[in-house]
Formats: sequence, C-alpha cells, structure tokens
Amino acid sequence: MLKIFDTKSRKVVDLIPQDGKTVRMYTCGPTVYNFPHIGNLRTYVFEDLLRRAIKFFGMNVYQVMNLTDIDDKTIKGALAKKVSLNEFTEIYKKAFFEDLKTLEVEKAEIYPAATDHIDDMIKMIQILIDKGVAYKTEDGNVFFRIAKFPGYGALSHLNLSELKVGASERVRSDEYEKESVSDFALWKAYEKEKDGDIFWESPFGKGRPGWHIECSAMAIKYLGVTLDLHMGGVDNMFPHHENEIAQSEGCTGKTFSKYWMHTEHLLVDGKKMSKSLGNFYTLRDLLAKGYKGREVRYLLLSTHYRTQLNFTFEGLEAARSSLRRFDDFILRLKKIEAGIKDEAEHEIEIAKKGFREALSEDLNISNALAALFDFIRKIHTFIDNQKLGKESAEKILHFFKECDSVLAIFSDEEESAPKEIQEKAERRLIARQEKDWKLADLLRNEIDKAGYLVEDLPQGFVIKKK
Repeated sequence: MLKIFDTKSRKVVDLIPQDGKTVRMYTCGPTVYNFPHIGNLRTYVFEDLLRRAIKFFGMNVYQVMNLTDIDDKTIKGALAKKVSLNEFTEIYKKAFFEDLKTLEVEKAEIYPAATDHIDDMIKMIQILIDKGVAYKTEDGNVFFRIAKFPGYGALSHLNLSELKVGASERVRSDEYEKESVSDFALWKAYEKEKDGDIFWESPFGKGRPGWHIECSAMAIKYLGVTLDLHMGGVDNMFPHHENEIAQSEGCTGKTFSKYWMHTEHLLVDGKKMSKSLGNFYTLRDLLAKGYKGREVRYLLLSTHYRTQLNFTFEGLEAARSSLRRFDDFILRLKKIEAGIKDEAEHEIEIAKKGFREALSEDLNISNALAALFDFIRKIHTFIDNQKLGKESAEKILHFFKECDSVLAIFSDEEESAPKEIQEKAERRLIARQEKDWKLADLLRNEIDKAGYLVEDLPQGFVIKKK
C-alpha cells in the first residue's frame, strides 16, 4: 500500500482511489510565458515520481496537467512581441514538453490549454453568480465572495483574518472594485491598454477568465466533481489552491479533491532563486554547462519532496557521481557469464523489500536509494569473491529495471571506448594471461593517459571513461 502525506489533513494516509483502481490526479502545469526554471521542474519530477510509484504499487493513473496560456504574463509577452497569443505561447509549450522529455517525465493523459476551455469557465462562473457566491461589479469584473465559503483556509491552515492580509497584498495590483479585499477574480473585464486585442465575449462582457477558475473548470471537466488527488508546488497552496477549492465546491457542493500533495521550495546555494541574484537556472542553462537530463533529474528527486532542496553545482556533481556508480555496477553485472556457486539470492530479496518499503512510506526516496547503494556494495563483494553467477546477475538487472520504472535514472547506453583503447585492453588481457606484467602495466598506463580506466574482472575486463 502506498502512503502519502495529505496536506489538508496533515496526516500520512493510504492513497486509495475512489474506484479502487485508478488515481485520477490533477497537477498544476506551467504558465507558458517563459522557459520552466529548475524550481518548476522539481515539482514536475516529483509528480512524475509519484505517478510512476502509483503504477509500481499496482494502480492505474489518469493525470491531467493544465497549460496556462492566458493570464497577465502571457498577454503582456504577446503584446510586447507584437504576435498573437497563440504564437507567443506555442514557443514555450514546445519548450516545456522538450524539458519533460529530457527529464524522462512520463506524459500525462491530457494537457488541456486554458484558451480551449473558456466556455467551461464561463458556465462555471455563471453557476456561482446564480448561487450568490459570486458577483459582478459595475466595471464588468466578476468576483468570488469568500464570506460565502466558511471553509476557506482549510488547506493552508490559516484563519480568514490572516488570509485577508495575504490576499490584500496579492490582489492589490488588480485595482478592481470589490466588496471585500479578500475576494478574488473569476472574470477580468477587458482593458484596451492592458489586453490589446486579446479578449473573449461572455454574459459578463468582454474579458478573460481569472487564473484560479481555469484550473477548476478543466479539472472538473476531465476528472469529475471530486478528484482523487491534486498536486502542485507549496507556493500554489495559497491563494491558488484555496481559491480552487472555494470556487469548485461553491459550484458543485461536493468535495473538490480527496487528497492534496505539495512540493517544497527549491533554493540555490541557500538563497531564493532570482535573476537579480544571478542564481536563476533553466534546464537549458544546465545542459549548456555539460550536464545531462538524468543527472538533473537525479538531483531533483533525491531530496524528499516535503523538504526544501538546496540546489548547488557540487550537488549536481554528486548526482553525476552517484549515477556513475549505478552505471558501473550495471555494466559489471552484464559482463558476468559464468554459472558459478551463487550466494546472492538472499541479498536480492532484502534489497527488493527495502526499496519497496521506503517508497511506500510517502516516497521516502532517501531510504529507497540507500537500500540500492547498500545492495550494490554487497554485490560488488560477491562478484570480487566469485560468488555471483549469471542467473543472479540477470535477476539483479531485472530488479534494477523494476526500480527504474519508478526512478527513470539508469542508462541503457554503454559508453564504448574508441577502437584503439579496446585493442590495447585486449592486448593487456593477453599479456596478463601470459604473465607479461611489464607490458600489461605499460598498456594500462597508455589507457589511463587517454582518459580511460580498465577494471579487471574474473571473466575479462570493463573499460570506463574517467
């Protein structure tokens, strides 16, 4: 059974889908006005880790991830570039999917774009107005009455008086006439100066939807009135997710989501990431520095999702080193051919149990990885002492493939050494067999100077790039 920490109840609970089979989950996607930064990517990698873990524990997943292609930032960007909204956002939609592919993030079942669901949002807003929990102002804006939703704040565990302070700071820039400073926008009236020619017609007048209503409308359309699970970054908890709950439950009268999960912040060198501090990174920035997608993925998933992750380049180097340990181990297993006396079966079962139990406890990734590294250390000893046969080696490779269905960090590609290095290693093997140690050492040094290491095995050798 997979246990998760539910943000709303603040308890570790069993993740049980309503139909007992398929977890229907909504994950907040990107606002497509720029390239995703590594803080965004941490959330997407965590959501992918959970998605994969759900399947690892025998359940199905139906995931919806929205694309916010209409809001203040996308409009501002399109007007600045003097292109249509679609032309502007298409660039960043494409970049988003490229990043997901590089990080081995599985595709969600559907990626609804906000601009394709304006009618659904208008219908939802009209229901809220009809119920008296939303109202239209003289200038054509529509707001949600927080006073009509007494449960507001249950997710972020703040009371309404505290929320009013935070809300006033967040919505002050809207400068709309409202009954209460805490009320939030469902529909924003068209303003020629701000919006150019970007608007939609509605019963409330020209304008566009507010950010919060976009997610509610799309989540309910594809997942029903009550989701199994809603996820996102901790920065979305208030006000975005609180507002989603209020408007969704205000509309349907049903619980919006059974469970909630949130990823903690990512810091860079112990500080909040910002362009002004020069510590703002996208995946493209890291790839340009020579790092691989799986190295970035490993770093982003190796810290538990409810703990702040401090990104450093030293940490990225450590991720590279950890992956090299996995790669070397897998390569060594593939070289085992002899069917010798085998004593590793018990260790394989211990590792399987340790990995599974760690994942089941709210995705305890540190313990899951520790179980694998401890296992690797033990199996290296078995190989060194010629106590691991081909049959067990194949079982271990199969076990690691199962682990990678969740982690997605192992590489199937062997970095083959140049032909001349291969030939020198072959000559060195013959020299060792003929006990010509002087020639064997000479060839080893030549291989070393070329940037490679040769590791002797009972059944031959392995060449590794330094």
